Amino acid sequence: MNSLTIAAVQTSPVFGEVRANVDAALALVPPGCDLAVLPELFATGYQFRSAAEALSLAETPGDPDAYSLRRLAACARDTGTTLAAGLCERRDGTVYNSAVLVGPDGTVGLYRKVHLFWDEKTIFAPGDLGFPVFPACGTTVGLMVCFDWAFPEAARSLALGGAQVIAHPSNLLLPWCPEAMKTRCLENRVAAATANRVGTEERTGRALTFNGLSQVVSPLGEVLQRLEGTGTGVAVGKIDLAQTDKLFTPRNDLFLDRRPDQYRL
Repeated sequence: MNSLTIAAVQTSPVFGEVRANVDAALALVPPGCDLAVLPELFATGYQFRSAAEALSLAETPGDPDAYSLRRLAACARDTGTTLAAGLCERRDGTVYNSAVLVGPDGTVGLYRKVHLFWDEKTIFAPGDLGFPVFPACGTTVGLMVCFDWAFPEAARSLALGGAQVIAHPSNLLLPWCPEAMKTRCLENRVAAATANRVGTEERTGRALTFNGLSQVVSPLGEVLQRLEGTGTGVAVGKIDLAQTDKLFTPRNDLFLDRRPDQYRL
């Protein structure tokens, strides 16, 4: 496959309304795309009051009663589109801010958010799976979630692991991520789809307003499409996978020229 059509789906979930949130998000997935990325915690909403509340809404991959996972699998199977989505994950009494990659063949890849943001540290356990990369939709896809964007090591780890595309489910509040992802793509020669949400939640005495700006970025750092920061919708971009070549100039390879012996890690 030489090209890939990627969609970043921008939603406005209502906290706790899992079935309605899932159905609304999947209704926005456009036909004919190879990969569609949905926001972080797309089914539940974001502003949990406690870890116990998060556990009450969490799902476990492999559980046949998990509504959002079941619907993601059915959508992938019926459309042929690989889906990435942020998930509140339960595992043995622990809750993670996770993302899944669901293929049309039923395969499920799992990532747990490594860099927890603000009050997430009181709700979720930190991710413990590293930055895995999965074969999907004719290429290789890595997952990271929201605030991972602020750590160059996240995208670099995925790229070094072989990812050609980064699926980036998000619930962004701060303004800098959309521009920063252009650099993450360029410095690693990967494509990325950041799927953010819109709307406001105020469940803990502090209002959180999410800023949208979902986008698809090419391996050359070009924004192929970016949404506005208010309404729901879909940003779609066609990626030229040849641009993921790491040869920056005829004598410079972005990865072969790395000097780990000189880096202070």
